[in-house]
Order: sequence, then structure tokens, then C-alpha cells
Amino acid sequence: MDRQLTVGIAGVGRWGNNLLRNFAQASCCRIGWVCDLDERTLRARGATVPQARTTTRFEEMLADAAVEAVVVATKAVTHSQLAQQALEAGKHVFVEKPLALSASEAENLARLADRASLKLMVGHLMIYHPCVGMVREMIRGGRLGRIYYMYTERVNLGVVRQDENAWWSLAPHDISMICHLFEAEPTTVTASGQCYLQPGVEDVVFAVLSFADGRCAHVHVSWLDPHKIRKLTVVGSQRMVTFDDMETTEKIRVYDKGAEVEQNFETYAQAISIRTGDILIPKVAADEPLKLEVRHFVDAVLDDRPIRTDGREGARVVRVLQAGAESLRRSGQPVDLSTVR
Repeated sequence: MDRQLTVGIAGVGRWGNNLLRNFAQASCCRIGWVCDLDERTLRARGATVPQARTTTRFEEMLADAAVEAVVVATKAVTHSQLAQQALEAGKHVFVEKPLALSASEAENLARLADRASLKLMVGHLMIYHPCVGMVREMIRGGRLGRIYYMYTERVNLGVVRQDENAWWSLAPHDISMICHLFEAEPTTVTASGQCYLQPGVEDVVFAVLSFADGRCAHVHVSWLDPHKIRKLTVVGSQRMVTFDDMETTEKIRVYDKGAEVEQNFETYAQAISIRTGDILIPKVAADEPLKLEVRHFVDAVLDDRPIRTDGREGARVVRVLQAGAESLRRSGQPVDLSTVR
């Protein structure tokens, strides 16, 4: 019989329940504990995995030597503390985004995992989406030409949070995706937003991520919007591509469009020509990203494989988030990531 990874899950509310379901269904994985502060939620979720023990005390779950890995899907403000406790207890850790609420805390967790030779994975779900993988291969293969810029939209009406703004709640998905596709970290972040429903909690944020080579990315997040949009657009010198996660079947569209600067060597004049061609809709594997993400973590722990979204990657995203938060505080002034601590 193949060895099973015994997992304890902390936080089984809305998103935590999805993680519980996927870990319970993962091959070579066994749910040993379910932990949540809400006893009603705990009873309901625990009933779905009757072999698991339940508790409202995180420390009780950590004390079980049979638990090899811990999933942290609690409120963002608790991620760093709980992840640190689990690492110090010798457990591998999967923690939902964001890894922490400060770059220093995130980097401390990454160092702690490295020193203890433990796996630390951050739930940057979009990195495991088959469509993002396809766009990355297009970029790497040169199919889009030189990449100029990209932009993302992640808006909806709700869920409105009180303990974090739309930037910290929604933007980690897009920041991780942008850095993954650009294979780089931005040098500066410029962000502006407004608090309409609650003082001090931005409901809408617009941010520009600028990169050292001149590329840029724009991020628009909001939980106060009439549309539900989850969309990425990448503009290259030869082609352009969109990834619309709200589409059921035609999620990716490749536009054979571009603009070229033509030089007239007789007059030394320049002209810009616009080229418009076909639209290609490639077929993409229909695998559930969360299922792929969970499988990646389980396999990495059991087979000692590298983690794609490890603590270092999590810290990079937190640095961008922190820079954006500082830019919001400064009313839209650009913030250099080298100053973020």
C-alpha cells in the first residue's frame, strides 16, 4: 500500500471547506484532524470526514505526532502566526494567500521552512490553472513576440470583508500570476483606491506594477462592482491573448493582431501599421485548479519535490502587496520595492 500523508486542516469555513474536500479526495492523503473556532462549522465539516478528529484548539492538532502536514485556511491576519507554529512543530505547511501581512514575516517563514527542511506552500491558485500554464508557454515560446504589458480584472459584488481590503483579499491572485508570467518582480507599485462602505477599508483598488525592463501590468480589484469578471489580457508585439476564467469552455483566445513600426529608408520617415488576423480558441484541459494545487503539495511532501509556490514566492507577492498598501496610504505615490521591509 502506498504511504499516506496525514493532514490537519485549520479553518474550514467557505474556502477552507473546498480545501478540505480536495485534500480528502486526494490519493495518498488522509485527513487526521479538522480544526475551526466555530463549533457549528466544525461539527458540519467534521461529519464529512468521520475518520478525522475535531478540535477548536490549533495546539491540540499540532501535538499529534501523526500529523505530518498542516493546512492553514483561517483569516489572513492569523496566517503568519499559525504557519510559524506549525513549522516550529515540525509540520509541512500549506497556507492560503497571503502568506503574511508583512514582507518581514513572510521572509521569516521562508527561512524557517528552509532551515527545518520542511515544505512551505502558499495557495496561489492561479499558478496551477491550466490556462495560466498555457499562456506562460506561449510567452516562453515566443508566440506572442515581445511582451509589452498585461492587465487583470478581478471584480464582483461581494464578498465584502472587514478585516482586509480588496487589495489584500483579491490582488494576491493577480500579482502571483503576473510575476509568474513575467518571471520577474516589479520594481515599483503605484496604487489608488477608495473606501465607500467602511472607513479605512478600500473597496476598489487600481494598481500599476512597473518592471525594470519597461514592461508594466495593471491590476483592478473590487468587491463593489456590477460585473463578475476574472480576466487577464496579455499584449505582445506579434499577438495578444486573453484568459477569461468566467467562460465555461472558451477561456483562452489568441488574437493574431499587432502594431509594427515601419522605417522608410528613402525618406527616413516612420509609419505604424496595424495588422489584424484570425482569432484562435485553443482547447485547454478541464482539470480543477484547486485539485491540481492540492496534488502538487501532497506529491511534493511525499516525494520531496520542489514547491512551485514556496515561501520565497509567497514573500515576493507579499512585498508587492505591502508596497501597494503603502502607495494607497500615500495617496497614490509610487513605492519602490527595495524599500519594503
